[in-house]
Amino acid sequence: MTAPALHVIKLGSSTLLTPGIFDELAELSATGARILLVAGGAEGIEQHYGALGRRIPELELPNGDSVRYCPPEEMPHIVDAYERITLPSVVERLTNRGLSVFAQVGAHGLVSGRVNRPLKTRKDGRNVLVRDHRAGSVESVAAERLSRLLDANDVVCLAPPIADLDGGSPLNVDADMLAAAVSNGTHADHLRLVTGTAGLLTDPRDPRSTLAEAFPGTGREYASGRMRQKVRAAEAALNGSADVAVTGPHTLSSPQGRTRFWRPEPDGDLALLSRAVQIPSVSGDENALAEYLESWCRSEGIASRTDEAGNLVAERGTGPRTLMLLGHMDTVPFHWPPEWDGDRLSGRGSVDAKASLATFLEVLRDATVPPGWRIRVVGAVEEEISSSRGAFHVRDNYPAEAVVIGEPSGSGALTLGYYGLFKLRITASVPSGHSAGFDALSAPDALIGSVETIRSAVLKEAPEALSAVIDMSCASGVDQHSATGILNFRIPPDVDVEELRETVEAVRTQRVSVEYLRATPGYVSARSSPLTRSFGRALRRNGLRPRYLLKKGTADMNTLATTWRDVPMVAYGPGDSALDHTEHEHVTASEYRAARSTLADAVAAFLSTQHGGE
Repeated sequence: MTAPALHVIKLGSSTLLTPGIFDELAELSATGARILLVAGGAEGIEQHYGALGRRIPELELPNGDSVRYCPPEEMPHIVDAYERITLPSVVERLTNRGLSVFAQVGAHGLVSGRVNRPLKTRKDGRNVLVRDHRAGSVESVAAERLSRLLDANDVVCLAPPIADLDGGSPLNVDADMLAAAVSNGTHADHLRLVTGTAGLLTDPRDPRSTLAEAFPGTGREYASGRMRQKVRAAEAALNGSADVAVTGPHTLSSPQGRTRFWRPEPDGDLALLSRAVQIPSVSGDENALAEYLESWCRSEGIASRTDEAGNLVAERGTGPRTLMLLGHMDTVPFHWPPEWDGDRLSGRGSVDAKASLATFLEVLRDATVPPGWRIRVVGAVEEEISSSRGAFHVRDNYPAEAVVIGEPSGSGALTLGYYGLFKLRITASVPSGHSAGFDALSAPDALIGSVETIRSAVLKEAPEALSAVIDMSCASGVDQHSATGILNFRIPPDVDVEELRETVEAVRTQRVSVEYLRATPGYVSARSSPLTRSFGRALRRNGLRPRYLLKKGTADMNTLATTWRDVPMVAYGPGDSALDHTEHEHVTASEYRAARSTLADAVAAFLSTQHGGE
């Protein structure tokens, strides 16, 4: 099962005073997201020191700025400020919204680091090195413990100080840098550094002058004061896997008022691909990517929206006939920092299938749409899991005259069809009893026998099908034990899935239940269709000899084909599909550009022949 997306959100002490931010956190939690909150504490420290009647010691820096002085004797008071004021306030506001919360300073076994080098300061008009200042940098995050806490709570809230790996008193750390380190250490999906302004402002006097995008080194010219630390933290977080933004309050669920930070791409025509890969979008967590792609469409003058299923829908043309380019936004789990190495972009989704979706959108932008036609690009959700929610919504709501599915075929080949998917949850139950009993049969024994019986029967009907058990679990009750397995079949296009259902029902025993998770038939398109011929011409025009593929996987093409009849469909996209779902997933710029050029020619050829009345 896919783990919910992890959002690391840093709230400064002034932002913590804004009630609306807690409503946004509650709304985010309601989507199923895991939330790791990092709380700043300047306001709480001032309150605590004021209650003690104690002066907050400060140091003057050579540039005239001042910082809080944290010698060892002050660290217990700083810890107390977080534990008695800042964290209890956060817990109260979140629990009042029905959320369960775990809150703790990082020093208690969650985050560790080492003290910084002596600090150069000014005293009595001369430079002085301060050696007992307990400011540090994060070196270690207890990711497994944090993961368990996130599983048990709606929100986990962390705050400075952190533990000293060398055994000294706790270390004060900048909360923004703490958030960046925690994001990198937990392999978070999204990092939001929330501040009082709408991201970085190009004009500090204009609250609407948000800088939409920044790269390493480019955001600093728009930052002053505390904002410099946010820029530093955002750039540090680019070493991790999260997508990173500095955002104002009330914008956690909106793309407006935030500055996104990107890793650089080699050339401008690779920007959309590069940035799409940089936004994690595991199945169920496609919203951040959809938001970005919508904003890209707006900047290019393309009408776009997110539909009821969560799909991105972008269109040009208003005619009654539609050419659909259907890709998907989601990926399988486990992502890593995307990286360009010369011509090569590595990262989850670079092949399956963000490169295809990016080519679709760029071809949509540049295409000439003839009267009577529209081109509709859809970035579907949940293609990588059994629900296929996005594709089913497309099937039932967006009719089309022809469809190109965005899946990696390689720039020089065209996929005409896919095997179908026949996916069963098989549960075998046996009465409770001691396993040492005479002729005792355990639930796993019963499951193994049932799986093999069903597998043999199905393969007898479909000898070319591929089968695998992809999950197993056991459960015990007072009266019976049970074992459950997921048996997956990839079935050729000519196999009738309803006949396979009947086959399974005929061989299963009384103590075996079968749930049909998917029964999607295979599909293959004719090589003589106008769409296929248009791709053939486009491939040859780009110096490639057409190759036609029938793949043993399953794609959204199969879902559409469950009810659509006589609609030509093919799949095309850059990348080597052998890299799908692996840690080696990557695509080259030359492959991406070749596929984009071929797709543009194929779309033009198809629309030309159809408009011309072929």
